[in-house]
Amino acid sequence: MSILARLKALVSDPPPEYAFELSEAGIAWARHGHGGPQWAPLEAGTLDVSPLGDNVKEPQRLAAAVRAIAPPPAAGRKRRAALILPDFCARIAVLDFDTFPANPEEQLQLARFRAKRAVPFDIDSAIVSYHPQPRQDGSKKIDVVVAVINLEVASHFEAPFRAAGFQCGFVTISALAALALPPSEEPLSASPSIVAKLSGHVLALSLLDGNNLRMYRCVELLEGNIEEATDILATTFAYAEDELGHRPKVLRLCGVGRDGDLLKQRWSEELGIPVTGLASRYGTPGAFNAGLAGYLEAMEAR
Repeated sequence: MSILARLKALVSDPPPEYAFELSEAGIAWARHGHGGPQWAPLEAGTLDVSPLGDNVKEPQRLAAAVRAIAPPPAAGRKRRAALILPDFCARIAVLDFDTFPANPEEQLQLARFRAKRAVPFDIDSAIVSYHPQPRQDGSKKIDVVVAVINLEVASHFEAPFRAAGFQCGFVTISALAALALPPSEEPLSASPSIVAKLSGHVLALSLLDGNNLRMYRCVELLEGNIEEATDILATTFAYAEDELGHRPKVLRLCGVGRDGDLLKQRWSEELGIPVTGLASRYGTPGAFNAGLAGYLEAMEAR
């Protein structure tokens, strides 16, 4: 099962009543059966996204924003919700294994051990999720997508939703959820491909071989300009060509805003491949709601 199919499979039946995507800019949200994504801005400084420490700098502001979207229900009643967290708060790696045990407990222990070197915090105080992917090229190797988030970071994000009567049974990262979005234009099924998702000053890059995630990078753009992003893309393309034996056939952009067409043209000329976008039945996905749009797309496609 691909990571995209697994996202669909993880959505339980019946679906959660609400879905929320958090970012420093605000809360994108949707209520099941009540249309597409809605938007509630947050005051600057409410969140400061990082893989370390407390991301919620103003918990009362965040709690008030959640209550304004969905006031707490009657005492004792719990509502189910999906929660989509910002890309930069977690660490995601694609680790290759010659063999991978069949026992889930052994799988988790091995994934935790291998991911230990890739995270800037104590792995023993972290939530670890993993997804094995057999390779599609006939190789016996198995790629395992491992997502790690500091327990303190996750609990502080979830706290205002628990206080508002929500049980967040499905939690994921925005860039992974956005992989469920379809291409906006031709070539529709080109592979391998790279999805580049820009959210403020954070660039998340996913290398897809078919539906399998082969590489993931999440980089904070310190200078915040296109040249910096272009350099990061160039090294990602070099890795992809070295790992897969050939260059990606298409780059798909998400969250690039008003200058998207100019950026597509520039990167298409510099990289020598088509540069397209992602689509959603609710309109063009943006920098701070693409994960929610992908989640809703997966729900509709079940």
